[in-house]
Amino acid sequence: MRAVIFANGAFSSPEQARDAIRLDDILIAADGGAVHCRTLGFWPSVVIGDLDSLPDSDRDALNTHGIQIIAYPRDKDQTDLELALNYAVQNGADEIVLFGLIGGRLDHTLANLLLLSREEWGTARLMVIDGPDTVYLLRNGDRIIIRGKRGDIISLVPLSPEVTGVTTHGLRWPLKRASLQFGCTLSLSNELADATAQVHIETGKLLLIHRTNDDRNIESRFTTLQSRSSKE
Repeated sequence: MRAVIFANGAFSSPEQARDAIRLDDILIAADGGAVHCRTLGFWPSVVIGDLDSLPDSDRDALNTHGIQIIAYPRDKDQTDLELALNYAVQNGADEIVLFGLIGGRLDHTLANLLLLSREEWGTARLMVIDGPDTVYLLRNGDRIIIRGKRGDIISLVPLSPEVTGVTTHGLRWPLKRASLQFGCTLSLSNELADATAQVHIETGKLLLIHRTNDDRNIESRFTTLQSRSSKE
């Protein structure tokens, strides 16, 4: 099952998000992310959070249409996005696409990206789309096939203390069984040398960020995501 989560961050490309949504997706709104969902003309399957960023008029509309709202107190120990991710995984999502994670408050942007590495959703493939950037989380043994255009920027950002066995094919500056340390910048701003490339890691957690100037073929991003499950 695939879930699409709308967080309450910047939402710069509504058309891109609309093209990405499939008829059988479960749409989950993290608090004010419900407004983004409605901008696209969709009703979320569920809204979850403390509702502090959801205008009363939108909340009334959701209630009128019978949308499930799972409300939490404002004084809670988890962000609305963490609650939404937990809900998605507990309800069987094995693939999660996220919008609205980036922009606005810097602390929220950093926390949202780091949140992806939590073990609680280790069974799900995670993907963030934000305008020209697509972000994938790679874990132990994962391999990903990148499809794009020559010159597209590929950055690898370690999320664990060390990511080992990093091997790439089809990038301008290749890596072969390299080890990347948390906080290092060695693997930033690489480039696609052709239309496709591969990245494989042995251990650790890694954010792969693919930046392209061509976001017309949004479906190719999901083809790339589905290729992640191939192992050596």
